[in-house]
Amino acid sequence: MVVHTVPKTVSTLTSDFISKQSPMSTPAGLIANLPGVVASSQGPLTTSFESFHIRGLDRTEIGVIYEGIPAANPFTYSVYTTSMVDPENMGAISVMQGSSDMNAPVYNAVGAQISMSLRRPATHPVLFGQASGGTRSVNKEFVRFDTGEIGHSKVYGFVSGSYSSGNLWRGPGSVSRWHMDAALTRQWGHKSESELVFGYTKADQTSWLYPTQAQWQQYGIGYTANTDPTSPGYYQIYKSNTGTVFGALKNHFAFAHGLSLDATAYSVRFNGPYSWGTPVPVSNGYLGTQRYDHLDGYPPSSRRIQAVVNNPWFTISSGLSLVGRWQKSFNTLSVSYWYSYANQAVERYYYPLSAQGQWTRSSGYLTVFGGRRLTEDAQNAMQQLNAIALNDRISLLGGKLTVDAGLKTAMVSRQYTMDLPGADPYKSVRNVFVPVPQILLSYRFADAHQIYVNGTTGYRMPNTLSSQVSTYSVFTGRPQSRPLDPYEPEYMIGEEIGYRYSGALIANLAYFHYNMTHHQITSTSYVPGTTNLISQAIDAGGQSADGVQLELGTRPWHGLSLHASGQFMKSRIGNNIAYQGDYLPTKGKQEPGAPRFLANFGLSYDDGANFGTFNFRYSDAQYATLMNDQGIPAYMTADLSLGRRLPKIGRVAPSLQLNLINVTDQHYLSSVYGYTAAARPQRGVFGSRLAGSQPTYEIGSGFAAIVGLSATYE
Repeated sequence: MVVHTVPKTVSTLTSDFISKQSPMSTPAGLIANLPGVVASSQGPLTTSFESFHIRGLDRTEIGVIYEGIPAANPFTYSVYTTSMVDPENMGAISVMQGSSDMNAPVYNAVGAQISMSLRRPATHPVLFGQASGGTRSVNKEFVRFDTGEIGHSKVYGFVSGSYSSGNLWRGPGSVSRWHMDAALTRQWGHKSESELVFGYTKADQTSWLYPTQAQWQQYGIGYTANTDPTSPGYYQIYKSNTGTVFGALKNHFAFAHGLSLDATAYSVRFNGPYSWGTPVPVSNGYLGTQRYDHLDGYPPSSRRIQAVVNNPWFTISSGLSLVGRWQKSFNTLSVSYWYSYANQAVERYYYPLSAQGQWTRSSGYLTVFGGRRLTEDAQNAMQQLNAIALNDRISLLGGKLTVDAGLKTAMVSRQYTMDLPGADPYKSVRNVFVPVPQILLSYRFADAHQIYVNGTTGYRMPNTLSSQVSTYSVFTGRPQSRPLDPYEPEYMIGEEIGYRYSGALIANLAYFHYNMTHHQITSTSYVPGTTNLISQAIDAGGQSADGVQLELGTRPWHGLSLHASGQFMKSRIGNNIAYQGDYLPTKGKQEPGAPRFLANFGLSYDDGANFGTFNFRYSDAQYATLMNDQGIPAYMTADLSLGRRLPKIGRVAPSLQLNLINVTDQHYLSSVYGYTAAARPQRGVFGSRLAGSQPTYEIGSGFAAIVGLSATYE
């Protein structure tokens, strides 16, 4: 357990802990060991974006930063942390459970922030290699070279590459991932430094469908992708092919008279495509709102043909972050500016599927009206963000008392267009101004004791395409969703009161409360008879939560250390929500994805030669709908790692490690994949009969065993 002094609740995983976990670990899987965090686990190896909750807030409401780079898609806030860094290169992962940094470049940090850092290059040449393999043919090969000082330039660097692959842990299909990390650092005098960071990922994964509760109860983990080549859910066409390229130039310059400047320029690209199956009407279907007589090249018919939807998309985001500080006596003044520009393009191409479930791009996509591409989605998006922050810190009583007060203002301009006949609106432009004040108090009444109080705010712009424009069904020509009305950013006001002790025992106890307005839920469900996911943004109004969080840790004693944490939280929906022309009676219900009780227990041992960790997690039941009429039961899982550093062979230091994931092979639902307002038909506030829709769920990873052999040459 890392000792923190910042007047916020923070928990950190060190590189030492991370190195003892599975080499296929993901950031979400790692932070599941921290208090207040619920994270899904989709298998021992995955390349998809990750789902997690912190204090009842989902991944779209949590800011995620990697080396000064926003790690989330700036429009959907999907978090592609599996594409950012190999766990072998992680320096640390920190979670602020109740607030974010005033100067952090995040679009969506309503009430929490995850920060990941890269390891530093070694000061001398080092070659490190690792090979791992295990259950379901999972394997990973990793190699890294540290250059040491390059000439006498004061430049240090490293470059690494990895390849991992395996079969899906349930059902047919496979997953593979190529990844590269690189960094160069250069010292400028005693306190100034520049760092260049680069990363690249190419990943391919067979995707699976996510079960409803009825399907889970019927099939359990046997609910797999469809093996029927004539079905739209045929596993061979349901795939995710993603890529990430990013780079950042980070600079810290220290000047005279207490002045300093941090400047970070970055650019990141996320891209697809995704693919899935769907039936398409040969005749009397729709492109936008315009009906076609028949598909080009097909005679009029009442039948539907099976097609694969190929969904190429990309998002490019670039930005510049500047933070200037002036420290004078007991006062530190900081001013920051962040500019971000992002654009996104999404298309859909429909290709005919053969009776054997095969398709090729060379065969040509489906067209109508003499050559116009058939599609439900042809969008372009552009976003510009300017954020300015001013913060002042005063240190009193010999540094025992500190007071921080700051204000950030964010100005966001977002534009969507939908290039479909009859699309209404065809173009939507939204401009939002959001003030985000923050105040922090800390008092150390003894060397080992600290009390802190913070009052914080946070915001998130709406996170789905459907919040501004609509897609249109090829079957009906009607919108599959409606733009969000009113269009307002989600806004949170939160408070924390905490106590820290850092003596022989390390402890952090905190009470927290937050209140949100315009809380937005994205209701997601499959279109019947297809694998098309339709999302609808819902303004759920107000939400509040109260909770207590405790984290305890011991310092190593004869190589042994313990860690335990727990959280109790009660959340409430503040009002009835507008739904299908009436109102759902949701006031007072518990927030979906917000279990009341969480607990973690960890045991670590390291005597220099032998090492191991044991991690136990418990999550209380959680709801999947705003009406609390369906959800996930409580579950518990445990992971175990064992390792030994073998005797050196010349200049080579080998190490052997075994990781056991879900050691008791629990079969459980780990998270909600698609929320809905209600699972069963409901009676509205004004008496209307309101239809429900079924939530979908993520199945937690089954048992896996992974053995790894590594060696360091220096």
